[in-house]
Amino acid sequence: MVASYILNPSKHRHSLEELAREHLDRQALTYAQVAGSGVKEVPFNQVDVGQACRYSAEDADLTLILAKLLLPKITEDGFEDLFSQIEMPLIEVLAQMEMNGVRLDCPSLRGCPEFDEQMKGISAEVYELAGEEFNINSPQQLGRILFEKLKLPGGKRTKTGYSTDIEVLTALSAEFPLPAKVLEYRSLAKLKSTYVDALPSLVNPKTGRVHSSFNQTVTATGRLSSSDPNLQNIPIRSAEGRRIREAFIPGEGLFILSADYSQIELRILAHLSCDSSLIETFQRDEDVHAATAAEIFHMTPAQVTADMRRLAKVINFGIIYGMSAFGLAKELAVSPAVAQAYIANYFQKYRGVREYIDLSLELARERDT
Repeated sequence: MVASYILNPSKHRHSLEELAREHLDRQALTYAQVAGSGVKEVPFNQVDVGQACRYSAEDADLTLILAKLLLPKITEDGFEDLFSQIEMPLIEVLAQMEMNGVRLDCPSLRGCPEFDEQMKGISAEVYELAGEEFNINSPQQLGRILFEKLKLPGGKRTKTGYSTDIEVLTALSAEFPLPAKVLEYRSLAKLKSTYVDALPSLVNPKTGRVHSSFNQTVTATGRLSSSDPNLQNIPIRSAEGRRIREAFIPGEGLFILSADYSQIELRILAHLSCDSSLIETFQRDEDVHAATAAEIFHMTPAQVTADMRRLAKVINFGIIYGMSAFGLAKELAVSPAVAQAYIANYFQKYRGVREYIDLSLELARERDT
């Protein structure tokens, strides 16, 4: 799985069954075929011994065949150090983290009446703006209110009614208060159902901790992801997100340490592009996002507000990963023309970055034979 991920990080799945299909043209026996699924699933120790033996032996056989196939490619492509010195040792670290789990202050989470109170308050505002009470959680009823009663633009009919997904509501919320309030309600409802209500039930009765899975082979950028439950996406900027985070506590006599690289992607960009402005910003230990904001908005760093810095941060990281003016406009809720002006101002300051991107594209085209 790790070898496949290193060779092709943009591939969505690296399961043994998927790799057997892709590289060996073999349909492996799946866990669901052996143990069942849904209500019919049984623990593996209750599976027929013959079936369990066949399933386990095939797993071992496929692993050996795939290792012999993929490991030489790892060496050929120059990824041996990454594979053997970083990714493989990380497996044991992640396994230990998963086994350790994280302690949860369940009484603190259960005592979160503010979520219900806020949702009631937002519901009242939604009903007032709509001119009637309705089920906010019903896309059909919300669609009727937005596009039939209030005649808001952009209504797109689907088989089940009007689309009221996040993209539709985000676009409308720039001009109309009701969609903005519905988004606020949905955000709180998701936090409540996903974390406040669900996390206490996910505490293992034997360990007294929540045991998440840390996925090493999911994101194309190399970052880890967390699942079952996802502990990564708890917001930090909102008061509600911080309230949930407070429920994660250390064991007796221990503490939780937070450590983070300081703008590591931008430092790598400065090194690769040799952009003098970017390098000097880091050498002077300045805030690179504030420096970018000052350039984009034509002001001194001291005049940059928190919102301006946030916009500049989106631009800094967006440009690294090839975000277009259209994508940036959507992210910042501005017009494409304004987004294009931001990008132009960025490249005016960091000309070395522009040259590096152009050179990289040119090199890619030359090598694309």
